[in-house]
Amino acid sequence: MSRMNIHTRTLLILLGSFMTVILLFAGFVYLSVSSYTDRDFDRLLELRVRSLVVHGLEEQEGDAPGPLVGELIDRLSDEQDHILPMDMEGGARTMAATTGAPPEFFTRLMRYGQADHVQGGRHFKGLLHKGPKGAHLVVASAENYYEEHHVRHLRKNLLGAAGVAFVLALLLAFHFSSTMFKPLHRIAEQVRQIGTENLHQRIGEEQGSRELRELASTFNYMLDRIETAFETQNNFISNASHELRTPLTAIIGEADVALSKPRSAEEYVETMQVILEEAGHLDKKTKALLFLAQTGFKSGRSQFGKVRIDQLLYDVKSTVERMDQRHLVHLDMSLLPENPTRLKVLGNEQLLHLAFSNVILNGCKYSNGQPVTVSLGTSDERVIVVVRDRGIGIAENDLAHIYDPFFRGANTKGYEGYGIGLPLTRNIVRMHGGEIIVSSKVKVGTTVQITLPVGPFDLVAGRAAPRHSPVE
Repeated sequence: MSRMNIHTRTLLILLGSFMTVILLFAGFVYLSVSSYTDRDFDRLLELRVRSLVVHGLEEQEGDAPGPLVGELIDRLSDEQDHILPMDMEGGARTMAATTGAPPEFFTRLMRYGQADHVQGGRHFKGLLHKGPKGAHLVVASAENYYEEHHVRHLRKNLLGAAGVAFVLALLLAFHFSSTMFKPLHRIAEQVRQIGTENLHQRIGEEQGSRELRELASTFNYMLDRIETAFETQNNFISNASHELRTPLTAIIGEADVALSKPRSAEEYVETMQVILEEAGHLDKKTKALLFLAQTGFKSGRSQFGKVRIDQLLYDVKSTVERMDQRHLVHLDMSLLPENPTRLKVLGNEQLLHLAFSNVILNGCKYSNGQPVTVSLGTSDERVIVVVRDRGIGIAENDLAHIYDPFFRGANTKGYEGYGIGLPLTRNIVRMHGGEIIVSSKVKVGTTVQITLPVGPFDLVAGRAAPRHSPVE
């Protein structure tokens, strides 16, 4: 049996709540009225007993009537009155046979001077009277007309009202639950209509309560991110196909030309050089794509260890300057903390080396020989690295796309590169729980700030791995 859906559960909860309140109220009314009629009938029956004492015994004995004579009421339903001498022959059994009350009733009456008893629908009330003519037991019994008729009528009315209330409660619960879940059903229906072909469609936020508007807004925010991810993926596939197809086309074309007819040794050497160059480009692009995919899945977490950022930056500076003597890198260590442990982060040294190399190489490449300044500082919980260059800068419209794979600004056509370095760097920084912020101005320069959390200091350094080359 399938699970009950939330709509049905809510309907049952509302219906159960309504009916519980109604039944409790009906029960309270019924018990209150029934208890009141019992007490009132007992009071009336007691007045009948006392009137019997006054008129049946005290007047015969010459005593003045008591104050209860004025309270005398009409006879009760099926009333039976008895005045029995206490020393009646046969005792309690004979009295019981005469009145219909059990012997225990008379035993209590003679012992305590008064007694009550209810048998079936008949109530018994008794008093012990001692006068000049001896002790007598005065017993009055009657049927509780109010309980037999009025309370029974009330019970029927309450049960009928409870049935009507159940129907009304069911209708109200169904109406409330439908009204409550109608906006949710509308949102669910709108979500079901959204697919890969219409990710631009959004959920209406103009109706419903604040919570429902917040839910719709959350769905729309999620759809924004999904749409962005789909567009990025489509652009990535399109650009990757183009970037990989270009060197492959060149290699195949050169090979076809070389094999179309016999060539001289010099021509074959020239063709092989072109093929080798294009194969090198293809190899770099393939490695870049593999690194980008690897960092996107945080696969290097198992090789994390303690890394000192100042030492890592010296290593990166040496690598960058060794790759091209025209690259000038200036390290600013004026803000180093007194405690060197605050320079240590928990990370993968090879991936961090790759990330910083990409950023510094970009600064050097686009600065046309001008020095790139790398500043290192710390806060209470963060290590901050700032890379500044005075290069060509990035246009304001291009800043929103710098993390799209293969994207390159309009002013970078004269520079080599594939547009993978910054996306790869961002993936690595995010893998380490850090943040990267890029600000730039055309013909003024670019500033890249990388922030990494300071790691715990009692961890054992992770396993070393071969260092990767920077990716452009």
